[in-house]
Amino acid sequence: MLFLILSILCSVTVGIIFKTARNYDVCTTQIVGWNYFFALIFCQIFFEPDITLVNTTAPWAIYIPLMALMPLVFIVLAKSIKHVGIARTDVAQRLSLFIPILAALFIFRENFNSYKFIGLAIAFPAILLILNKNTENKSKDWFYPLIVLLGFGIVDILFKQIALYTTLPYTTSLFVVFAGALTITVVTILYQVIFKGLRIKLLSSAFGALTGIFNFGNILFYLKAHKAFANNPSTVFAAMNVGVIILGCLAGVVLFKEKLNRLNYLGLLLALVAITFITLSQLSK
Repeated sequence: MLFLILSILCSVTVGIIFKTARNYDVCTTQIVGWNYFFALIFCQIFFEPDITLVNTTAPWAIYIPLMALMPLVFIVLAKSIKHVGIARTDVAQRLSLFIPILAALFIFRENFNSYKFIGLAIAFPAILLILNKNTENKSKDWFYPLIVLLGFGIVDILFKQIALYTTLPYTTSLFVVFAGALTITVVTILYQVIFKGLRIKLLSSAFGALTGIFNFGNILFYLKAHKAFANNPSTVFAAMNVGVIILGCLAGVVLFKEKLNRLNYLGLLLALVAITFITLSQLSK
């Protein structure tokens, strides 16, 4: 249970770091780049991946889209936290689990039980209610959280496909993807510096280091929690999603005075119910 709690804390802390960073003169792209730099170092230390196993037969058709998507989704995540807050962004990120479920239904033709259908039916109104916000700029209120939801959902699908590739250890694939994501981010930063006149900001490296530590901590403790609950993975699945939603909302409301209206709270409740039904669908297999 300790690993699960630590994973939840690390996940929400990443959001808190991005929320805090907006008060300083930092560059989000540089923060994301440093995040992958430090995550890559920790991946090498804790997982000791064997890169010699990676060759032309590795699932590069999955690696490459992930390398490009992960930095992009992280940047949009930061913008979503900036514009709509931690509470809504964390819920959008957690509800992204319904994207791979929809892919399983319509693309991979998996058999669904009634719990999954109920969970999906509840999830859609939950998303609409959570993203409801009474402001003049409606486009940003909807755009960034929806991209977070879709982006993390697609990333989840791709990582699930990597997990099916048993020739390479999952942690080795994770190292390769981190390395590619770092490379793409560094190229983007160099372009911004050379052609856009953007300065390298030292404070961005500090925020990036913190993000990398907690981002990797989330992954490490999540994997350890799954190992500890090997006979009951649904416990990890449910507790992680529900825990992040609740703690993320508390962090937003208490630490940053984010305002949620009644429809948002109703959407939050429905999101928890939807995740509960999805968890029940896993238990009933």
